[in-house]
Formats: sequence, C-alpha cells, structure tokens
Amino acid sequence: MGLRVSKLKKAIIDDHLLLTNILTTGGLLAAGDVLTQTLEISMDKENKQKFCWYRTERMLAVGMALGPFAHVWYSKIVDKLVPGVASTQTALKKILADQLVAGPFFCSGFFFGMGLLEGKGGEGAVAEVKQKFLPVYMIDWCVWPPAQFINFRFLPVEFRVIYVACITLCWNTFLSYYKHMDVNKITEKQEVKS
Repeated sequence: MGLRVSKLKKAIIDDHLLLTNILTTGGLLAAGDVLTQTLEISMDKENKQKFCWYRTERMLAVGMALGPFAHVWYSKIVDKLVPGVASTQTALKKILADQLVAGPFFCSGFFFGMGLLEGKGGEGAVAEVKQKFLPVYMIDWCVWPPAQFINFRFLPVEFRVIYVACITLCWNTFLSYYKHMDVNKITEKQEVKS
C-alpha cells in the first residue's frame, strides 16, 4: 500500500505538479458550478431551469487558464516574496501578499475570462469586472485569510495548490452563484412579463 501511494505521489506531485494544479483548479471551478446549478434547479419550483453544460465548460476553461498562475504563485513566488520559516508572523505576511496580489488577480481574471467566453467582448468583460469585483473581493477578505493561515503556517509547498483548490470548491460555488445571479434575475423578470 505504501509503495502505491509513493508512486502516485511521485506521478502527481513530483513529475506533473503543474498539470495537476491546472486540472485541479479548472476541475474544481467546474465542480463549483455543477453544485450551484444543481442547487438552483432544486430550488426552481416551476422546473423551468435546465442544466447548462456550456456554463460549466466556461467555468472549467477559466479555471484552467488561472491554474498556471496559481501554480507559480503558491509553489514559487509567495515563498520568495515572503521568505522565512513556517511561523505565525511569516504566515500573516504571506496572507497579506496573497490578498493584495493573488486575490485581485483571481477575482478580476475570473470575471474577465467568463465575460470573454460568454461573448461580451473586451468592453463587456471589463464592465462585469467593474460591477462585480469589489463585492466579491470584500467577501474574499472574510474567507481566504483564515484558510490561507492554515495553508501558509502548516502545509508543505507541494500541497498548497491542492489545499487551496479544495477550499475553492466552496468558494467556486459562491462565485458561480454570484456570477450568474443576474442571469437568473433577468430570466425571472422575463417570465413575469410573459
């Protein structure tokens, strides 16, 4: 059993960490959307909402596009930016760097990428970032610092992206809801007018 785990760790972590992190980031963003759509459909009392695979595919694509930055940020940059042993003080400095650099990048990158893939063009994607960035970024400050404290204080470098991606499943469910809530409201308004 131990030999199999060792081979699996070598294959996933040592040999293909970048690919693993890209697939994990994209897959969990898509999984968050699947959870969101499942909840939305289950709460639709009139059974009018259908599952949209294109929406999930867009979430997967944006997650995979953000995956390389996550890989480089968590496995290389943040430790060089804030060097030191795994202490509370070092973890707090890394959290601050994460919130000031990675948080805005991921948040704006998510809304911009989704806007582009939805066919809104550059201007439409920028407009969506302007509309949704600040509320989501404020909520980000409530969620990610505690999660990142565990990450930076206790986890070895090679497990950081995977840990963050797992926490991200809950975050991605929220992001999918927040991203698409105006679409659901528009649909509801159109149905009321009909």
